[in-house]
Amino acid sequence: MVQLDDIHSLSDFQRNTKEHLRAMKRSGNPRVLTVNGRAEVVVQDARSYQKLLDLLEEADAIVTLRQRLATRGKKKGRKRQDEITLFKSTGLALEDLAAAMLLWNGLK
Repeated sequence: MVQLDDIHSLSDFQRNTKEHLRAMKRSGNPRVLTVNGRAEVVVQDARSYQKLLDLLEEADAIVTLRQRLATRGKKKGRKRQDEITLFKSTGLALEDLAAAMLLWNGLK
């Protein structure tokens, strides 16, 4: 959530860039920059941005697992013995953990 203290004009940001960067690193909050009173750009420090990307990746993995679990048992499997099932491991332990948790909670 954007705090009112984190909304500034682009001109102010340009004049006081170092001060704004220090404040962003300290708080972890992005700055919303305005032009003529309208929000135009969001600026965020690199560590907070990476954290946001990591959270997005986790959320995406959870959505994918939920979708796959929702179709469990509804799709037909192999019809003949000679049909091959391919699997490519992406190495995401997070997906394995999330799937195990969903399955465990579903068994309760």
